[in-house]
Amino acid sequence: MSIGLATVRRGWSPRRTRFKGPGKSGPLSPDDARSALVVPAQSQGVEFDEDALAVALAEAHGYPYFLQEGGSQLWNTAESSPITAEDARRAKPKITEHLDRNFLRMRFDSLTPKEKEYLWAMARLGPGPHRSGDIAAQLGVRVESVAPRRGALIAKGMIYSPGHGDTAFTVPLFDEFMNRARQ
Repeated sequence: MSIGLATVRRGWSPRRTRFKGPGKSGPLSPDDARSALVVPAQSQGVEFDEDALAVALAEAHGYPYFLQEGGSQLWNTAESSPITAEDARRAKPKITEHLDRNFLRMRFDSLTPKEKEYLWAMARLGPGPHRSGDIAAQLGVRVESVAPRRGALIAKGMIYSPGHGDTAFTVPLFDEFMNRARQ
C-alpha cells in the first residue's frame, strides 16, 4: 500500500498465498472471498471500508486469482487505510490490465483459430450460459458442425456445460476480455 511504510508496501504478495480456500475449483463462498481480502490486510493494520469491499468482491466474482490480483492492485493503489471505494475505482483499470495480460490473454493465445472463433461467438452473446444452437447461429453454421470445437474447448478448460446443450465460460469476465481484445 502506498502509505509510506516499506514493510506494509511489500506485504501483499507473500500473504496472499496463505489464505486457504475451500480446496475446490470455482468461486469461493462470499465469506471466504471476503476473508481472502480482509484477513491479509488486517494482519498489517489495514482496513477496507464496506463500499470498497463490496466493489472488490463484486469485481472478483469470488474467483481466487481475481481476488489475489484485485487485492494486490488495491493494496498498491491505496494511499492510506481504510481502502476506499475511490481506491477501488482508481485500481480497476490496473486490475483489468493485469488480468488481461497475465491470465486471460495467456489462456486465449493457446487456442486454435477455430476455437477462438467459437469463443468470439460466445462473447458476442454475453456472459452466458448460451445454447449451442445460438453459438452456431452466431457462427453461421449448423450446430452439429461446432461440436468438435466445443468438445476441444471443454477439454482445455475454457468452457463447460452447465446443462444439456448449454455452454458457459469457465472463467468470469472472459466474455468482456474477448470483447476488449477484439477492438
